[in-house]
Amino acid sequence: MDSEVLIGVEHLSRYYGDTRAVNGIGFELRRGEVLGFLGPNGAGKTTTMQVISGNLAPTSGRVSVGGVDLLDKPKVAKAMLGYLPEQPPLYRELTVDEYLQSCARLNRIAPPLRRAAVAKAKSRCGLESVGPRLIGNLSKGFRQRVGLAQAVIHGPAVVILDEPTVGLDPIQIREIRHLIRELGQQHAVILSTHILPEVQTVCDRVLIIHRGEIALDAPIGEVAAGDVHSLRVAFASPPPGAALEALPGVVGVETLAGGALRVRHAGGPQTALAIGREAVAGGWDLLELTPERPSLEQVFIDLVYKDRANAT
Repeated sequence: MDSEVLIGVEHLSRYYGDTRAVNGIGFELRRGEVLGFLGPNGAGKTTTMQVISGNLAPTSGRVSVGGVDLLDKPKVAKAMLGYLPEQPPLYRELTVDEYLQSCARLNRIAPPLRRAAVAKAKSRCGLESVGPRLIGNLSKGFRQRVGLAQAVIHGPAVVILDEPTVGLDPIQIREIRHLIRELGQQHAVILSTHILPEVQTVCDRVLIIHRGEIALDAPIGEVAAGDVHSLRVAFASPPPGAALEALPGVVGVETLAGGALRVRHAGGPQTALAIGREAVAGGWDLLELTPERPSLEQVFIDLVYKDRANAT
């Protein structure tokens, strides 16, 4: 993978009056990376996206695109960005070809190169068969494809996608996710979404923002790794929770649907071995003992909602 840094965010802060929406965050995004950008409502995610895309000035800090400062040379930096908002900026009365020709002109693609740029964008986004059709007559899935085509028609270094699969059916979602993975091979992609399985499916890395600060920034394969592990256990004759909490390494016991329990522990095999021994000795009749890998959803909840509960 090319190690070129395409997005650099340094000590970025943004205030609305006395309200601090973003507080000194920083990260980098390299060519070939697909970054899942997550956060609860009000976390500062939308503000950060607006600053990175050049639609909002930071109160302090710096954003660079391809090494170009976004404030010092905004036209040069923005030319390296492609952006698909949650509601694609489409003109329903135009055909796909007419709209993409207009996008090529807006992105200052030279006239002799526009036809080739439109053809390439249509090919990448699976639009070859709908060029003459009115955008207003297309399905939502195809309209999303047209939105993606306008975002990449000028060959930007960075593509920013905001909720690109909202409202699509399962087949359309699968197709758009495939397109995002393909985009990630040649560009740097920022994917903002509330659909956590989508991040696990298409992203290389996840960044979670909470209360205007970065709560997590890690490769997707490591996001569930941590100091606390868990076991799913079930018994025919369940013991009292205090009996499990007293076992070596146990840091908490949670009741699950169907009577199963989640036993959180500090890692290592000793907790599972202790549960097996105590189940035999105490006549608990062990039915299940399964190691669990925390999902991205669980990590998100642990970082965001438990912190929110502790603050109340």
